[in-house]
Amino acid sequence: MSLFTPSGAGASRVAGEIDSVFIFITLVGLFFFLLTQGFLIYFAIKYRRRKREEEEETPYITGHTLLEWVWIVIPTILVMVMFAYGFKVYRDIRMPPPGATEINVTGKQWFFEFKYPDGRSAINEVRIPVGKPVKFILTSRDVIHSFYLPDFRIKQDLLPGAYTYLWLQPEKTGTFDIFCAEYCGVGHSIMRAKLVVMGQQEYDAWAGGAVAAAPGAVPTVARGKKLVEDSGCLACHSLDGTAKVGPTLKGIYGRKVGLTDGKTVIADDNYLRESLLEPNTRVVKGFQPVMPTFKQTLKEEDIAAIIAYLKTVK
Repeated sequence: MSLFTPSGAGASRVAGEIDSVFIFITLVGLFFFLLTQGFLIYFAIKYRRRKREEEEETPYITGHTLLEWVWIVIPTILVMVMFAYGFKVYRDIRMPPPGATEINVTGKQWFFEFKYPDGRSAINEVRIPVGKPVKFILTSRDVIHSFYLPDFRIKQDLLPGAYTYLWLQPEKTGTFDIFCAEYCGVGHSIMRAKLVVMGQQEYDAWAGGAVAAAPGAVPTVARGKKLVEDSGCLACHSLDGTAKVGPTLKGIYGRKVGLTDGKTVIADDNYLRESLLEPNTRVVKGFQPVMPTFKQTLKEEDIAAIIAYLKTVK
């Protein structure tokens, strides 16, 4: 429960924190608005010219050092408090906890497609268990879309040719709206989906039935492993830490990678995707730019599966 928001106002702890930031800033702004406007009205009445025929000389004001320090120091402190409070909440929003379940989301004109780790997919509906963190890995197939969950107070754009993400940990069960908050064409107004948060037992029963109903679904990690093996990746990359023609894939995800141009990059989803499609754009230091592109042979869902597999290669 947040400082300013009553329990139940949001669907997660982060939602309450975001509400608190906005309410805190609003209350501070309202206080100073009423204070300054109150003084403005008071002084306008108190020092108004009472007789038009009298010529009153404007007093010479030399300033008030203490008052000047007060209205510099106090607003500065308040602004820094706002920054610290807002940054803490922003950090909570952007940093998913370890072990969060990853669900791939692809935006298309005009629907959302969800891909579960066990290989199942769904259109415009995603189900997750209550109390468990979930990380949505987002991308777009065509134009910019925006994944917006108002009950959770979070939103993130889906970009074509790149990955973004957001995470949430629901604290209550129910069905919540997902909207596209970025104008994406004539069907923008109908591009909406549902997030269904279920109790753990109910979710387990549903997931078991859904897996049984989709016998051909291959878990994302298993599919990625097969793609790595079938695409010839292991001819140049090892899984045991040994350097071959290319750098090892062992522990690659999340690692700092030194490049031939002297820069350093984190091997995240976007870097790994670029390495598959444009492998010679950012070459690892100590290796030659000889890797072929897989732009014509791998689909977006194939790339997502390979990245999911590489995350498990420790």
